[in-house]
Amino acid sequence: MSDALLDDLRDESEELDRLVAGLKPDGWATPTPAPRWTVAHQIAHLAWTDDAALLAVTDADGFTAHVDEALEAPGTFVDDGAEAGAAAPPHELLTRWRDGRERLLAALRAAPAGARFPWYGPPMSAASMATARLMETWAHGQDVADALGAVRPPTARLRHVAWIGVRARDYAYAVRGLKPPAEPFRVELTAPDGSDVWAYGPEDAPQRITGPALDFCLLVTQRAHRDDVAVRADGPDADRWLDIAQAFAGPAGPGRAAKGAS
Repeated sequence: MSDALLDDLRDESEELDRLVAGLKPDGWATPTPAPRWTVAHQIAHLAWTDDAALLAVTDADGFTAHVDEALEAPGTFVDDGAEAGAAAPPHELLTRWRDGRERLLAALRAAPAGARFPWYGPPMSAASMATARLMETWAHGQDVADALGAVRPPTARLRHVAWIGVRARDYAYAVRGLKPPAEPFRVELTAPDGSDVWAYGPEDAPQRITGPALDFCLLVTQRAHRDDVAVRADGPDADRWLDIAQAFAGPAGPGRAAKGAS
């Protein structure tokens, strides 16, 4: 696995760390766009998932036992983990998150080439695990930034989020019980600095998606409503995908309401 990917995961985590490190206790209690989740819940969720990923990488049997426990409450185990973590004092939660993500990075760097690890869905490679953690860190970091009124300049690290969004196209249909289109789409995204276009799919595909990479990433992580991003579809199937796209595993979420919606 490329060290650059793990460096990007580290940098994404550190950017979010800088947003929360100086918060006073009442800042950690700030509500975020996720219903019933405060800033503390967002960080607790990341810490909980990093711990789960570390278990998957280092102890497959232990992770299997963890999944068995989760299946006892399939609809609430994610929220339960966030709630338990958010109950800790902020300095303890921050220390837990920092320690867990560092241990996960070290484990991923040491992972044997070609290794695959169990997860809640299909097994994942080390690169896929790192990319998924970066995507989730960025997405939950957006929730925190929105809650605190902070603006995060988009970076080239969004390439990883965009890649998952494109790869998860068929999953977005499957999780809703829909049949995905048979043909791939062409996706062309303008990089944050405007100097490049990130392209996915056949160049001659009749249906395509175009727009800024940041807007696409906000859409596929359901951090912005489609009406509020400059992502465009050419073709009916591509248009339908933009209504349901999601880069994350799990049930289809309701997404964000459009700005100005009552």
